[in-house]
Amino acid sequence: MERTLVLIKPSGVQRGLIGTIIERFERRGLKLVGIKFIQIDNELASKHYAEHVGKAFYPDLLATITSSPVVAMVWQGPQAITIVRRTMGSTNSAEAAPGTIRADYASSIRHNLVHGSDGPESASREIALFFKEEEIIDWKRDADSWLYE
Repeated sequence: MERTLVLIKPSGVQRGLIGTIIERFERRGLKLVGIKFIQIDNELASKHYAEHVGKAFYPDLLATITSSPVVAMVWQGPQAITIVRRTMGSTNSAEAAPGTIRADYASSIRHNLVHGSDGPESASREIALFFKEEEIIDWKRDADSWLYE
């Protein structure tokens, strides 16, 4: 089973889309194994966005992600990273496929509602930034036998 980090960013929290966004991933068959509501500080934001240091948009990334609480989640399932990224849609909501979270709800690139890890290595790194191992619960869901053959 693959795991990935998803953040409901401040724009999603402020707009009251937490339940809607969680529902999208549940309906895709992913299993929620970790969740917390947190205020990201500059230190954590800097670690999370370390690969963007020096880019013109980096200060805006930090300012946006620290502006309000976020919902940090770990989702699990076969091809979880790919499923999450397709469900979120393109970073630019104007280019996101219809039916994706960003196409349906996002208003701009800066306020694109969600973050999802872009690969297995970043998922491992990002999950470790936001969750201790004991905060991730690998539980048995009865529906898994119907979802994953």
